[in-house]
Amino acid sequence: MKIHEKYIRRCIELGENGLGSTAPNPMVGCVIVHQDSIIGEGFTSPFGGPHAEVNAIESVEDKSLLEKATLYVTLEPCFHFGKTPPCADLIIAYQIPEVVIGLLDPHEKVGGKGIEKLKKSGCEVTIGVLEEECRAHHKRFLSFHERQRPYIILKWAETQDGFIAPEKSARSNTPEPYWITNSYSRQRVHQWRSEEQAILVGTQTVLEDNPSLTLRDWVGKHPIRIVLDRDLRIPKDFKVLDQESKSIVITQNSDANKMIKGVHYEIADFNRELATQICEILYRNSINSVIVEGGTQTLQTFIDAKLWDEARIFRGEITFGNGLVAPKISGKVKTSTKIQSDSLTLLTP
Repeated sequence: MKIHEKYIRRCIELGENGLGSTAPNPMVGCVIVHQDSIIGEGFTSPFGGPHAEVNAIESVEDKSLLEKATLYVTLEPCFHFGKTPPCADLIIAYQIPEVVIGLLDPHEKVGGKGIEKLKKSGCEVTIGVLEEECRAHHKRFLSFHERQRPYIILKWAETQDGFIAPEKSARSNTPEPYWITNSYSRQRVHQWRSEEQAILVGTQTVLEDNPSLTLRDWVGKHPIRIVLDRDLRIPKDFKVLDQESKSIVITQNSDANKMIKGVHYEIADFNRELATQICEILYRNSINSVIVEGGTQTLQTFIDAKLWDEARIFRGEITFGNGLVAPKISGKVKTSTKIQSDSLTLLTP
């Protein structure tokens, strides 16, 4: 079993290479071993491309060794046709005799069927190696399929005295961000944006900051921008409504004349519990992870509904004296680190 754990751990390391590019597919890692030597490795390609098992098998130079090899994978090989053919069929076609799996796939089209097919073909299958580690690795995919909602990360920056924005009198007349943290912390935020499928902000944040919500200080794929705009008050020339990245506006106003071509609109009842409706909308749009970046009212909506999985809270070295108070949250401190003059605390419920 220790040997199995060694190679599943390597699969997890490989799978991390797909962070931010495979969604809504899981970021699977795969290793192929012959006589305790790795002869092939792979991870899931960007969405629409080959899965980890395909890439690992393709990387094996001497394909004749596959008939005497063991394939390790973080998640059950797929059984169904999607953008690509079933990986279970490929494993059977190459007569790989042993497969070791970290975790069962909760997807309704898989759910044990891939394992069943492998076993029927005569393959020896081991399930549940480093299962908890694989669950943590696949937390976004599992949240989507097991809880029918995305994995939700709350993020904000606050001052030493607990504010996330100054009073309006301290701001420029031109809507633009007011920075609390240093440039290194801001770069970390752009790294996070590249890792998650979507980013969500409320109306007031957009009206005051006019953010683009895209990547600038990191290389990767722009997140889908989710904007709450109950009455469609955001001016049409604001950055979140441009075509640089996909935007979904959640609104209560169904007036088509106020909607912009190229922007996707979803209708919600802002008088009912909004966080639950947002989760339903994101699930419907196949979004399996989201960073909620503000403002306080939007963040507090998710906190009060107990719909969050992580909170990432920066604290800068400046003070405001007064302004917009930061959200109120309680949770377990998972990590606490320094980024030069800033501190970063990671909470879980």
